[in-house]
Amino acid sequence: MDEKRDIKQFGRRLRRTRWYLAAPAAVTLLAAACSGGGGGYGAAYGSGQTSSSAPASGAVVGLRASNLGQTLVDGQGNTLYLFAADTTGKSVCTDSCASIWPPYLGTGTPKAGTGVTATMLSTISRGDGGMQVTYGGHPLYRYAGDSQPGDVTGQGLDQYGAKWFVVGANGRSVGAH
Repeated sequence: MDEKRDIKQFGRRLRRTRWYLAAPAAVTLLAAACSGGGGGYGAAYGSGQTSSSAPASGAVVGLRASNLGQTLVDGQGNTLYLFAADTTGKSVCTDSCASIWPPYLGTGTPKAGTGVTATMLSTISRGDGGMQVTYGGHPLYRYAGDSQPGDVTGQGLDQYGAKWFVVGANGRSVGAH
C-alpha cells in the first residue's frame, strides 16, 4: 500500500516539477511574441510584419491597390499611415503609441517605388534617435492590427488623441472627412 501511495505522490511531484520547468519557457515565448522578437511585428496580433521599429536599410516606399484606392506601402507591402496629431516634420507618437503604431524607420535616403514621388520622401529625427521616413512631410507608421501586407484595418481609427489614415500617392490622407 505504501508503494502505491509513494508512486502517486511521485507522479504529483513530477507533474508540478514539469509545470515549474515549463513556465519560464512559456513566459519567454510570450515576451518574445509581445515584443515582436523574431516572430514579427505584432505577433500578439497574428501579424507577419516585422514588429521591430529597427531601421530598414534603404527604406522603400511603394504603392499598392487596396479597397481604399492606391495607398503607400513599405518595402514588404505593409500599409503606411499618417497620424493627424503629427505636425509637418514632427512625430508625436512615442512610447505605447509607437508600440501599436511603429514608426517606419530607415537609414539613408528612402527609395521611391513605382508611382511614388521621390522628392516627397525624406526622414526626420525622432526623440529616440531613430530616423523616421516621411512622405509629403508626414511621418509614416505601420499598424500592429494589420495582419498581412495590404491590410488597411487602421484606417480612420481614433487612437492616442487623433485619427490615423492611410496615405495616398499625393501625400494626403485617404478617406479623411
